[in-house]
Amino acid sequence: MTDPAPASLDAAASGEAPPERAARPPIGELAFAAVCVALGVYAIIGAGFIRVPPGSASVLGPRVFPYAVGALLVAASAAVIVQVLRGRRGVPDDGEDVDPDAPTDWLTVGKLVACFLSQLVLIEFAGWPIAVTVLFAGAAWSLGAKRWWMALLVGLGLGLVTQLVFGAWLGLSLPAGALLDWIPIFHG
Repeated sequence: MTDPAPASLDAAASGEAPPERAARPPIGELAFAAVCVALGVYAIIGAGFIRVPPGSASVLGPRVFPYAVGALLVAASAAVIVQVLRGRRGVPDDGEDVDPDAPTDWLTVGKLVACFLSQLVLIEFAGWPIAVTVLFAGAAWSLGAKRWWMALLVGLGLGLVTQLVFGAWLGLSLPAGALLDWIPIFHG
């Protein structure tokens, strides 16, 4: 005995068009593009506040890269907005195991937002390595990591390595925090 074919295969075999999904308004695409435009404008405005040392005669100063990134972000986002408003929307990839009609898991989104917002407090008070540990482990836990302790260790390793590379070897100032402030190698 054979299994009955799904309705979409029956429609394709009979020459009929498969049933269309209800068209949803492109709110998500427009919101994402609008946030990208805002970030690009912020980058352009922020680049104007970068101090340029007096007497630097080089053509490329410290403002060039942020201006370029901001301008590209604004241009690309504006192009996306125009295309979405013209009706050209992104098509979900057939190879992904994602249900495009599934509702958003707002609890997971809230956990991830909380992990990112924790950086505002933790970087200043606890230091870069601890803040990165909390961000990495929290994001892994939010997304369903089974071994939370492994995510905690990986996050701590990433935080310490980036602190050493950027703070000690490149001379950039990443706050070491109260736990690591007494170790001279962690000072930029």
